[in-house]
Amino acid sequence: MLLRFGIVALVAAAASAADLTPAERQANIDSFEQVWKTVRDRHWEARPGGLDWQALHDELLPRVEKAASQDEARDVIAGMLGRLHQTHFGIFPSEIYEEFESPGAADGQTGIDVRVLDGHAIVTGVDAGSPAAAKGVKPGWEVLRIDGRDLAPVIERLTASFRNSTLLDLRLSRTVLARLNGAAGKPADVEFLDGADRRVPVRIDRVMPRGALVKIGSFPPFYFWQESKMVRPDVAYIRFNAFFDPDSLTKAFATMVKGCGNCSGFVVDLRGNPGGLGALAMGVGGWFVDKSGLQLGTMLMKDTKLNFVLFPRPEPFRGPLAVLVDGCSASTSEIFAGGMKDIHRARIFGTRTAAAALPSTFEVLPNGDGFQYAIANYVSQGGQPLEGVGVTPDEEVKPTRHQLLEGHDPALEAALRWIEQQKRSEK
Repeated sequence: MLLRFGIVALVAAAASAADLTPAERQANIDSFEQVWKTVRDRHWEARPGGLDWQALHDELLPRVEKAASQDEARDVIAGMLGRLHQTHFGIFPSEIYEEFESPGAADGQTGIDVRVLDGHAIVTGVDAGSPAAAKGVKPGWEVLRIDGRDLAPVIERLTASFRNSTLLDLRLSRTVLARLNGAAGKPADVEFLDGADRRVPVRIDRVMPRGALVKIGSFPPFYFWQESKMVRPDVAYIRFNAFFDPDSLTKAFATMVKGCGNCSGFVVDLRGNPGGLGALAMGVGGWFVDKSGLQLGTMLMKDTKLNFVLFPRPEPFRGPLAVLVDGCSASTSEIFAGGMKDIHRARIFGTRTAAAALPSTFEVLPNGDGFQYAIANYVSQGGQPLEGVGVTPDEEVKPTRHQLLEGHDPALEAALRWIEQQKRSEK
């Protein structure tokens, strides 16, 4: 099951005063019916959101039929979904949807990772050997313009639209990355504010993404990578871009765990990891438990439920486990982090996750708008839904531009301090 990246209910577009043509009016009615029927047929609750779904249809259909503009009709449909009070149900106007392009949709990448910190697009990582690294781009630099387009206006617009959403960090980061990425072979002209606060124009080549192109079943091909190392002689570290490619991910964890019998601690870095194959959360968790019967939580679907049961590996790692997360950790990453926290097997460091744990899908409606809907609910082992709430770290650690410029990784450093404390307490 691919757990797709979650997005909150709706971004409102500017109202249009133009009258609708008969064809446009019918397309809006057809869109309303498609949305209503989809929720009726696919929602995991017999009464979606505890509502009388038929009564809601009868109440709102006349308003769609009378809508004088595309935006007015859209507001009615979005309002219907809003009454569910659940994320992963939303309407996306075509005028805004362009800002949500997934960076994975573009072939070429620069090797830069970005987070928006206090309203500024800050480089948080540069892949070794990437075009950005070759041009001297450093963590802590601010991205001001990409291909002649200022980032400030779109950051302000998205911040206003998603101000109260747990998905704000994810949306902002992916929007900036979507602009940095593009056709392989076509360079990106980027203007930075460097560590000395000087404006620096840099032309950066776009190359094929790092990692190996993997195809699993009916899922689209995906570039998967993982990196593992010893961040200290006695602390193992593994990071990967998605819960994908089971063979490679299993081999990576097997190698690190088997070589870490005398380690003081282990760090799993899920920052920026948007999720992936849900079952892999169980597979990864199995490397860190030595008792049967533990589980990460339960996925509730319309006609069945799936328990995320952990099956211990023959020789798991039993020492202190730290998990790093941020606002771009979503879906399966949240299931793993939240579940391991609930069973008291891991300590979580970083910032609150995206609260986008539900598996969802997208459709294009007859009127051209995008429609996202969830097909299941997830409840953690602690009995709480992650959707709309997310995973709150045990230790909240938010990076600053100044720390990044000085070469610090505050979340990782906090995790290492905790591991050292556990080591000392055992003596």
